[in-house]
Amino acid sequence: MLSALRALRRPLLTRPGAPGPRRPLVTMKLQSPEFQSLFTEGLKSLIELFAREEHELRIAGGAVRDLLSGRAPQDVDFATTATPEQMKALFQAAGVRLINNKGEKHGTITARLYEENFEITTLRIDVVTDGRHAEVEFTTDWQKDAERRDLTINSMFLDFEGTLYDYFNGYEDLKNKKVRFVGQPKQRIQEDYLRILRYFRFYGRIADRPGDHDPETVAAIAENAKGLAGISGERIWVELKKILVGNHVNHLMHLIYDLGVAPHIGLPADASLEEFNRVSKFVEGFSPKPMTLLASLFKVQDDVTKLDLRLKISKDEKNLGVFIVKNRRDLVKAVDSPEPLKPYQDFVIDCREPDAMARVCELLKYQGEPFLLRQMQHWTVPPFPVSGHDIRRVGISSGKEIGVLLQQLREQWKKSGYRMDKEELLSYVRKAEH
Repeated sequence: MLSALRALRRPLLTRPGAPGPRRPLVTMKLQSPEFQSLFTEGLKSLIELFAREEHELRIAGGAVRDLLSGRAPQDVDFATTATPEQMKALFQAAGVRLINNKGEKHGTITARLYEENFEITTLRIDVVTDGRHAEVEFTTDWQKDAERRDLTINSMFLDFEGTLYDYFNGYEDLKNKKVRFVGQPKQRIQEDYLRILRYFRFYGRIADRPGDHDPETVAAIAENAKGLAGISGERIWVELKKILVGNHVNHLMHLIYDLGVAPHIGLPADASLEEFNRVSKFVEGFSPKPMTLLASLFKVQDDVTKLDLRLKISKDEKNLGVFIVKNRRDLVKAVDSPEPLKPYQDFVIDCREPDAMARVCELLKYQGEPFLLRQMQHWTVPPFPVSGHDIRRVGISSGKEIGVLLQQLREQWKKSGYRMDKEELLSYVRKAEH
C-alpha cells in the first residue's frame, strides 16, 4: 500500500526556540482502506476529546509502519502533547473510564471508550538510561520523541487526516526494505540493549535478503552484545520467539553467534548450527513453534533446562524442547514400513497427555516429514474400546490382574492398527480363562 501515499512537499519544519538542529520533515498523505478502518466510534470520540482541549494526538510507532505497508495494525499506540495529568483531567471530565495506569510515570494512560482500550503516551525525552530502563522527561516536541525511538521505521507519526510525519527517513527505509537505527547505532543500543534483538527481529520482518546490514550497525552490536546479560529473560524470550518465526532466520541465528550475542541470551556455546541449518530448511512453510526450531541448537536435554533458567520459558515450551531433543532420533518412521506413521501414532496412544498430538506434529516438522505431518494432522485418536469394567464382567475381579490384562489388550489393539473392537479383544480374555 506504499503507492497509496501522495507527497505534499512540506518545507523544513521549525519551531521558534526549539532546541537542536531541525531535520527536514517530508510529509505524505495516506489514503488506504486499512487507515480508514481505524475510525471506530471510540477513536472518533478520542480525537474529539483531545481536539476540544487543543492537545495534539497522533498514531505512533509500529502502527504507522504497518499502515504504510498496507497492513491493518493489530495494536495501535497513540502519542500526544498532553501530559498524563492533563489526560486524566480531560478523561475524568468526560466520564471516561481509565484502566490499569501502571505506565503513568512513563507517560502512558489507558482509556476505555465504546468498549475499546486506547493507550496514549505523552511525548518523551530519555534523560537517564542504564541499558534496561530510562528516566523520562515529558516534551511537546515531536522530533525529540522520534529521536529516542529505536529504528527509523518505528519513529514515524500519523495524524487523523492521513498526514505522515517522518523525521528520520523511515518511509524511505521502509520502501527500500532497510532496517536502520535512529541516529548512532551504538548510542541507541546502549540506551536499551534489547534493541539488538529488536534489530534482528525487524530485519527478519522487513529486509528483502539476508546479509544486507550496515557495517556500523554490525560493529555496534558486536561491541555491546554483553549488555544483553543484564536484560530480563522474559523480555529476551519475547524478541527471540519473533526472530525464530520470521524470515532469514538461518542467517540471523548465525549472526547471533558470530557477533557474540548467543551466550548472553541463554543459547548454548557449543550449539549444533549444522543441525539448525538442516531443520530451518525442513520447517519452511509449516509454521513451527519457536521452540521446535530452537531445539535444533541443543545437543542434550540439559541445554533446554539451562535455557529455561535464563529465559523463564513456559512449562509447555520447556516440555516441547525436551520432547524433541529426546525423541528426534528415537521416534522415527520405520524404513520401508507399510505403516510409517505408526510409531508416532503409538506414541500418542501410549502418552495419553492432551498435548501429545501437538508435540508429535512439531517433531514431524522438525524431522522434515511433510507427508506424515499431513496424515497425523488428519488422524483422529481412537478410543481404546475396553475398560476394567468390561474385564470384570467376564469374571476377573483382581485389580492387579485387570491392570495387566488391560495393558496386554492395549498392545494387541495397537498391533491391529487400532482396528480390533471390544468383542474381539475380550475373546482373548475368555480364551485365557478356559
